[in-house]
Amino acid sequence: MMSKITTVLGCSLAIAFLIGLATTLTRSMMIGFYDVLPVYILMAVAIYMMIYEAFFDKK
Repeated sequence: MMSKITTVLGCSLAIAFLIGLATTLTRSMMIGFYDVLPVYILMAVAIYMMIYEAFFDKK
């Protein structure tokens, strides 16, 4: 039970950090959406891989 709580807490903090990094790039007036799109794609892939490894990859 404690392992599951720490896994959920760690994943949620890491996801909040990654989303925060990606959203700070869009605040600049000189950077458009299409300039930040690769960052969003990489963040989505990283979040998916982190969740998959934490919860679904149990061999």
